[in-house]
Amino acid sequence: MATIPFGISRLDSRIGGGAPEGSVVLLSGEAGAGAREFLYTAAMMNAVATADPELFDLHYGSPHGSARQPEEIHYVSFTANEAELQREIAFTMDDEIVAAGADAVTFADLSPEYFQLSPVPRSWYADKHQTVRDLGNTGEDTRDVLERFADYLDEHASGSLVVVDSLNDLIGRRSSDMAFSDVVMTLKGLRKAARDWSGLILLHLTRDAVRSEEFGSLMSSVDGTVQFAWESGGNERVRTMFVREFRGVLGRLEEDDIVQFETEIRDSGFDISDVRKIR
Repeated sequence: MATIPFGISRLDSRIGGGAPEGSVVLLSGEAGAGAREFLYTAAMMNAVATADPELFDLHYGSPHGSARQPEEIHYVSFTANEAELQREIAFTMDDEIVAAGADAVTFADLSPEYFQLSPVPRSWYADKHQTVRDLGNTGEDTRDVLERFADYLDEHASGSLVVVDSLNDLIGRRSSDMAFSDVVMTLKGLRKAARDWSGLILLHLTRDAVRSEEFGSLMSSVDGTVQFAWESGGNERVRTMFVREFRGVLGRLEEDDIVQFETEIRDSGFDISDVRKIR
């Protein structure tokens, strides 16, 4: 089976090149433990592979196993625009990588659909202030954010890497017009559609945003779950990562007796610093 790289070389080399194509993967963990940095690195390193092969070789090396690069990279946000996201990514990764990769990433800002029925002033999330003409068009396009999200994936997800930042926003929006069950049902439909798209979809979630039973429902709706956490030992705090479940990936790690990864954030983004095995 062909795989699509996560963009973290030391992880991809362990699992045959990356995630099986057609996968939907949940990246969940404690705040600051590495889930969001993983997301940033996946988008930028896959973009650099096409935009600047020499820079990619310097920071990543050669592709592993049966890996194939995604045809396109899409970064979907429900609350932030392209400029905000690039600024945040630049805090994590070297400027040279961000500059090379940004042009090869398509940033999709769904904040107009996300905020349109909220009390948030339009000037806070729109690129320009509302005009008289805009007032006349109010109500012409009031599609729900989930519908807009699904339309975007239908158009762009085939053969692509799509990173979604973040499920926190959808879950936090639950109300009379969007229940938690709507989010779960969307993920189940997404998992089914992703098989035909043959791409890779990464979904970010801060673990504290949901209760245990809700987290279980989200896990059962995707192909794989990778969790990130902080561990304290002596005077140090260490970022760790482990694969909770993942078709086509967890079995490879179990064959090597790998139970957990120690991770760190470097100039090239998220990286594996050590491997913990069964003793």
